[in-house]
Amino acid sequence: MPHTEPTAHKTGGRPSTPAWAALLAASIGQFLVVLDISVVNVALPGMRSGLGLGATGLQWVVNAYSLTFAGFLLLGGRAADLFGRKRIFIVGLGVFTVASLAGGLAPDGGTLIAARAAQGLGAAILAPVTLSLITSTFPAGPARTKAIATWTAVGTAGGAAGGLVGGLLTDYLDWRWVLLINVPIGIVVTVIAAVWLRDERDTTGRPRLDLPGAALVTAGVALLNFGITRTETYGWTSTDSLVPLIAGLVTLAAFVAVEARTPQPLVPLRLFRLRSVAVGNLATMVSMLGGFALWYFLSLYMQNVLHYSAVRTGLSFLPHTIGIIVGSKLAPTLMNRMDTRLLAAFGGLLAAGGFAWQSAVLHADGTFLGSILGPGVTMAVGFGLLMTPLVEASTAGASAAEAGAVAGIVNTSRTIGGAIGLTILATAAAESGSDLAAGYATAFLVAAIITAAGTALVAFLPRPTPQTPAA
Repeated sequence: MPHTEPTAHKTGGRPSTPAWAALLAASIGQFLVVLDISVVNVALPGMRSGLGLGATGLQWVVNAYSLTFAGFLLLGGRAADLFGRKRIFIVGLGVFTVASLAGGLAPDGGTLIAARAAQGLGAAILAPVTLSLITSTFPAGPARTKAIATWTAVGTAGGAAGGLVGGLLTDYLDWRWVLLINVPIGIVVTVIAAVWLRDERDTTGRPRLDLPGAALVTAGVALLNFGITRTETYGWTSTDSLVPLIAGLVTLAAFVAVEARTPQPLVPLRLFRLRSVAVGNLATMVSMLGGFALWYFLSLYMQNVLHYSAVRTGLSFLPHTIGIIVGSKLAPTLMNRMDTRLLAAFGGLLAAGGFAWQSAVLHADGTFLGSILGPGVTMAVGFGLLMTPLVEASTAGASAAEAGAVAGIVNTSRTIGGAIGLTILATAAAESGSDLAAGYATAFLVAAIITAAGTALVAFLPRPTPQTPAA
């Protein structure tokens, strides 16, 4: 039977976005967003010596990106629904690319930090559109599942590749190239988007952005994320942490109150009445609490305990990257043959088992084969099998007109989950004092427990409807 690509239909008399263009633009866009979270970490020593940055300045090179990224995700997602995914994709990618150029050419620390904040803004506009491009272009069923699997695999590979790319660029070129490398890629993807993507928004009526809601949710999420990052230094009970945390929660409560009364809300609260959206995002957030350990603490172990170089550390993550890709690409086939909830549960438990295994073999005299390869691949394959069905569940049931809003919720869940998880796991690791290997082992043990708890939530997902095989 011939294969029919899901691109021939028309919307309102206009040709729809070709599936290959939507998937290519979404995958590369997500790769850039995730890559830039991790790639800069390797370049921090070069930034310190090149621009004379102190510890606080280096911290803000990282935080400026993460705060604007977390704060503007929901706004970026809803803007895509209202003003068109093609337009907002190009705007987000344009801001990200120009900010990367400014950061790469920065003459001082202040300019670099401002550029990183602008990068985070561009990434926040871009990230939800990458997912909503897929959910709005591919109809529900096997085609969408495969596209989400590719998006998940490529995005995760961006995080894994950060250490290797950053190490190669800083070792053989200069720290500035960890930012400048985004420029030619951004230009190429912008051309693809401009030529091949189509805006398929509803043009009846004048789109209105919920500005009060946008201001409240941006401030609330940014304050909450800022408070979480402060706990790494000051603890959860310190005023330095509690003030932004409480302010963030109060602001988010005000946002919910505003959304309940706004005719055209930024985030329609009725979306959370969809059990798949509510449970899927909660499970995603909890799973990401532990998932951050895979890359962050294993990287610290390899560099601080085994004394690997940045390039060797990046190369050592290649099996993990392959594991994520294999798990993600296997997931659609398995989802056609078994209950999606069982697959997600199996993936989550496999990841949790990998975390526990990793905790048991982390020693000061560890080796790649004895302490990294086996548990790392187990964790990676498990997360690949877990995240594809979770992302699909988190977006199921929403209309195409609200795909951006739902994508913004998914990305916010992942981001906030990762931020909270990093703080919890870093606190657990610090309990071991100067014994770094023991601290990282503790972090992986806690990650195993959290991941198992998050996996239990998939039991509350709605029973999946049978998928019709692609023609």
